[in-house]
Amino acid sequence: MTVITNLQQIYETDDHLWLLETIKLLKQSRFDELDLENLIEELESLTKRDKHQVKSLLEQVIRHLLLLQFWTQEYDRNKNHWRSEIRSFRVQLKDRLTSNLYNYLNSIFTTIYEDALGYVQEKTGFTVNFPAECPYSLEEVLDIHYLPN
Repeated sequence: MTVITNLQQIYETDDHLWLLETIKLLKQSRFDELDLENLIEELESLTKRDKHQVKSLLEQVIRHLLLLQFWTQEYDRNKNHWRSEIRSFRVQLKDRLTSNLYNYLNSIFTTIYEDALGYVQEKTGFTVNFPAECPYSLEEVLDIHYLPN
């Protein structure tokens, strides 16, 4: 029982050491010595962090696609910047995306578009007529080569 208490104390003072010790216990199949409460909390946090990262990156891609396609007043000045940002966010998404996270993005795609739409409407001072529904599929948004006409 002292191992669990010590592991819990370590978690409060040095989360990296706690993680190393937890990994060691898992590898040794010493499951009864794990600090389950904090392990569960960390795994839940990891899942939330991963979901937040891919959601944020996808929203950034959509924002820039919308600006590239519809903000014609700024097109000549900003097209290269918007394209490079689209590519950068897509590469980051590709590095993080799992089938589970893809399914998550697919399930909230409409909400992500609505958030991106609100942002670009504010950015353009509501002077651009953006579509109410997303003009891109999830596959297009993720496709490294896709750019709207």
